[in-house]
Parts: sequence; C-alpha cells; structure tokens
Amino acid sequence: MKPPRPFYQPLAIGAPEPLRELPVKLERMIHFVPPHIEKVTAKVPELARQVDVVLGNLEDAIPADAKEAARNGFIAMAKATDFGATGLWTRINALNSPWVLDDINQVVASIGNKLDVIMLPKVEGAWDIHYLDQLLAQLEARHSIKRPILIHAILETAQGVNNVESIAAASPRMHGMSLGPADLAASRGMKTTRVGGGHPDYVVLADGKTGDVRQKFQQDLWHYTTAKMVDACMAAGIKPFYGPFGDSSDLAGCEPQFRNSFLMGCAGAWTLHPTQVAIAKRVFSPDPAEVAMAKKIIAAMPDGSGAVMIDGKMQDDATWKQAKVVVDLAKLVASKDPELATRYGF
Repeated sequence: MKPPRPFYQPLAIGAPEPLRELPVKLERMIHFVPPHIEKVTAKVPELARQVDVVLGNLEDAIPADAKEAARNGFIAMAKATDFGATGLWTRINALNSPWVLDDINQVVASIGNKLDVIMLPKVEGAWDIHYLDQLLAQLEARHSIKRPILIHAILETAQGVNNVESIAAASPRMHGMSLGPADLAASRGMKTTRVGGGHPDYVVLADGKTGDVRQKFQQDLWHYTTAKMVDACMAAGIKPFYGPFGDSSDLAGCEPQFRNSFLMGCAGAWTLHPTQVAIAKRVFSPDPAEVAMAKKIIAAMPDGSGAVMIDGKMQDDATWKQAKVVVDLAKLVASKDPELATRYGF
C-alpha cells in the first residue's frame, strides 16, 4: 500500500499525472477479440459501433505459436480503427510468462495514446499491480503518452481472492477487477470444468421427510467471490465486472448469470461471442420501469433529505441514493443508445 501523500504522484519523471477519478464511461460489455485471426479483426470497425469495449486478447485462448501474431495483429487493428467513444483494451499475458514484457513494451510504444486499459491476468497481490504500475509509468514517460493507461485486474487465484482488498487499492491506475472463474476454479481445487455459470450438482433440497420427493434448487458457485470483489472494488472507488460465461450456445443460462452480477453491483461482463453482446447490453442497462421509479423518488426528494410515501412505499435517504445510482446509469446508457434514451424519458 502506498502512503497517502505520494499516492497520486507520477512514478517516473515525465509520466502523466495519475487520475484522481475514473473516467465516466459505459462499459456494459468487454468484448474479446482474438487479434491473430484476420477475418475477425476485419470486423472490428463495425464491432466498435456495437459494443462498449473492444479488447484485444493476447493471453489464454491464443496458442503459444500465435502470441507474436496476436500482439502484432492487435497493434495493427488499433492503429487502423477509429474507436470513438468505445474503449480500447488489451489483456496481456501473465507476469510470469515469457511474452509479457514484449506485450507491454511493444503495445505501449506503438499505441499507448489510444489504449485505455491493460487487463492483467492472475493477479495474486498488490505487488503485481505495483510492478506493472511502475513499468507503465516509465514507458509512458519514454513514449510521451499523454494520459495514464489504466490497469484492470483479473481475480482468478485463491491468493488473489484472499488479497482482493489490497489489490483494489494498490494504485490510482486501478480501473477495476473481473472475476475469472475458470482459473479460479482450478486454483481452488473446485470440481468443475465449466467456465462461469452454475453447476447442476451444486444444490440445496427443499425441506421434507425421508422418502419424500424433494425439489432441488441449484445454487450459484460464484456468489461469495462476486460479493467479495464488489465490496473491495466499491470501497476503493473502482469498477467490478463479471468475467466470462464460457458456453456461448447457452444464452438462457448466460442471461441470469449476467443479471445476478448486475444486481449485485457489477458494471458489466465479458462477451466472448457476438450472441452474448445483446444479452450484456440488455442486462447491464437499467429497466425502464426501475428508471421511472427512481426518477419519481428523486423528483419527490430533490436534496435527498426527509422521507416521502410513493405508491404506498416509504422512501428516504437510503432509497434516494439507490435511485441516484439507477438514474445516473440510465443517463450514461441514454447518451449512447437513442432507443433506450426515449424509453427512459431523457
């Protein structure tokens, strides 16, 4: 943990000043692109108009013999595309891999002024963030980068979960954190080969007596970790995200997993296939009925003080704060989505 006074000082002479507040951006879906596949990168200009974040993936799912091609493909893709308000991210290889230094050096040198966020996998503790923080400051200074490149940590090891609070508060460069269920399952010794989502054997039974046919209720394997991550991120003023839902053919299963994380406080989720983009857009945009109710509460309590009755329910300072969260998000969504802007009444 950095001491308070120098926390917001640049870590290298000539590096940009660290941000004191995160940029206000819509990030409902972080859409993963394998940049070594040309037929996929050719669609990125069109894709950038449909999603909130385009991420060039350099880590898992990229074969070892394609790592250099993926890095070069991502740089070329970034240079050739006008992303507008859409975020440009990359997931680099893990810090213990043979590719990571070239990932960081070449990406920052080539497209550092276009890159918004570096996603760092398998973060174990604040020390991993400190290492990348210092290295990025040096490279930003060397290459005259105008604004700091932010760091997004993936929570995918048991040690990382144990250190989640110190990771979230490790640097002003921290953007947020994503749940990485597949690697986390392996790290914990969990007995599942699924990537996110539930498991049919993780259940509780309805009350009953011996011999009764008792109804099963499937539980959420990731509820505890998601809640712990959300608390750590919100306390540090950064953003929590649900990670991947690996079965792109199971749209019915994907939607409730995304929705649960949205209700718990997550800002968005990863989308690994175009079919998941519409789900993330729908789930991580507030429901128009909820927005209408939130607007009612704020209109009745403009300064958030006191208590009022609306539709038979008491509203006070706490519900005003809840309403503010919903309305602020709706305004952000409306700025990018004219159809939802109309439905929200903005």
